[in-house]
Amino acid sequence: MKYAFLIYNSEVDRSKATPVERAEIHDGYVVVGKEMAARGVNLVGEVLHPATTATTVRTRNGKIVTSDGPFAETHEQLGGFYVIECQDLDEAIEWARKIPGSLTGSVEIRPVAVFEQ
Repeated sequence: MKYAFLIYNSEVDRSKATPVERAEIHDGYVVVGKEMAARGVNLVGEVLHPATTATTVRTRNGKIVTSDGPFAETHEQLGGFYVIECQDLDEAIEWARKIPGSLTGSVEIRPVAVFEQ
């Protein structure tokens, strides 16, 4: 089953991290990324630009309304994601705990919906 891992952290906290702390976090992502690749489970993973670069789109009464920034004001912002193949939720949880973002923020796990063609 495919699971999406949505990684949330505070961009403010991230901006306050020292170069050494940022390097340690980066190295943690490299380690988990290599492990996922070696096990053949990683389907896609990307880092996102800060939430300040987001554009939110809504269609209301047939008109497109855009706003700068994320959908909602929150303490933690979506910073990146993975989509990986897992046997079940238990395996997905084991992968999520290895993601460095789980140490200071959160990793939301969602099954990916599959629609018949």
